[in-house]
Parts: sequence; structure tokens; C-alpha cells
Amino acid sequence: MARTINVGTLISGGGTNLQAIIDSAGGSTNPKIDAKILFTGSDTPGVKGLDRAKKAGIDTFVVDYAGIIQSCKQGIEQGALPPDFDMGDILEKQQLVTHDSSSAVSKNRIEFFLKSRAIAEKKLLDHMLSYKIDLLVLAGFMRVLTPYFIDRLNTVPGQYRIMNIHPALLPSFPGTDGYGDTFRYGCKIGGCTVHFIDYGEDTGPIIGQKAFEIETGDTLDDVKRKGLEKEWELYPACIQKFAESF
Repeated sequence: MARTINVGTLISGGGTNLQAIIDSAGGSTNPKIDAKILFTGSDTPGVKGLDRAKKAGIDTFVVDYAGIIQSCKQGIEQGALPPDFDMGDILEKQQLVTHDSSSAVSKNRIEFFLKSRAIAEKKLLDHMLSYKIDLLVLAGFMRVLTPYFIDRLNTVPGQYRIMNIHPALLPSFPGTDGYGDTFRYGCKIGGCTVHFIDYGEDTGPIIGQKAFEIETGDTLDDVKRKGLEKEWELYPACIQKFAESF
């Protein structure tokens, strides 16, 4: 058996992947993976995933992204930004959005995105860094992470510490609607991917994948159901793979 690793989790909604990890991890009556969940954070108040974590005795917290972004639209004072925020460094590293260097509107839009997210990410970090985690697991966290956040967890070059699950067989169908894109394209095989987070959108190194057949007559709901069932198997297995290599 591997050494038990300490895991933090972030969610945005119902937390079905979180529940699969809880059921597999240390603290369950029959742990299947060498991992203990120390906290669950959410960008949205009141979601069911927080209740799942509390029921399992896991610490929880909320950073209200929507409220922060709305507040930022009223203006961002320099003092509101994290003291170590470096726009030049983050602009150079980020691969999430492209811009026309000749367009002031495009530049302002990107800078607002990066500044507002860094304000929210600093609040996440303020909660998280009081814990000693080996791995951060995004279990249905529906916010992209900027280099500001990533660099404060991936502190050793080439060593990734943030894991995500995507509802498609990457590199096909990145983005927010992987199962929908797979279904609309007419694919006969769908699947899910667990990968590490880098500066791009769904571009980090792949850890594991599971596939399923899309049969004639399947609806989008069928595809999502089959995909979720595979996700619940794949995510704990990939966390265990990380633990064994840690």
C-alpha cells in the first residue's frame, strides 16, 4: 500500500464525484485508496456537495465567485489585488484567453478576467494553505484556474498537484460541455478523462481515461449517465495512482 496522501477538494455543485472519492478514501468504513480528504471548498454557497462533505466529517468553506466578480464590476482598486499579483507574469503564462494586442477593449477584458479571478483565488488559497495537502482534486469545480493560483500549488517545475476530471476523451472536446459535444458530433464512443491542470484549458497531462459505447437510440441523458458512472470509477483510481507514485 502507498503512503496515505492528504487531499483537498473543490466543487461547484452536487458533488457526485466527491461522494465517489469520499466512499473510496480514508474515513470510509472500507477505504479503497490511500487518501484522506481534509477539506471541501465551493465557489457556490448552499450546494449539495457541501452537505456530502459535512456528513462525512470533512471541513468545508465557500468562496462566492459570483459575488466577487459582481463586486469587481464596480471597479477594482489596486489594494484589492493580492500583494504578490504580477499581471505581466500572469499574462505571459496564461493560455486561457487570446487577445488582439492592438485592441484596448480586448486588453481590458482579459485584465479584468485575470484580476477578478486572482482576488477570488487568493481567498481560496487563504482557506487552503492552512492545510498540508499533497493533492488538490477538482471534483466538479466549474471555474478555470489562472497561473496565479496554479503557481502557488505547483511549486516544483514538472510536478503537478492539481487534478481535474473532464467529460470527454481528451484531447477531443475540451471545454464545458464534453458529453454534449461528443453526442452532437455523432461519436459512437464517449468517455471521461482525468488530467493534471496546467495553464491551458483541459490541456494538462492525462492520468487516466475510461470509455463507453454510445448505442443507437441513446439520448444525451443516456450519454451523461454512462459517463458519470465511468467518472465515479476513474477518479478514485487516478488518485490512487498519484498516491502510489508520490
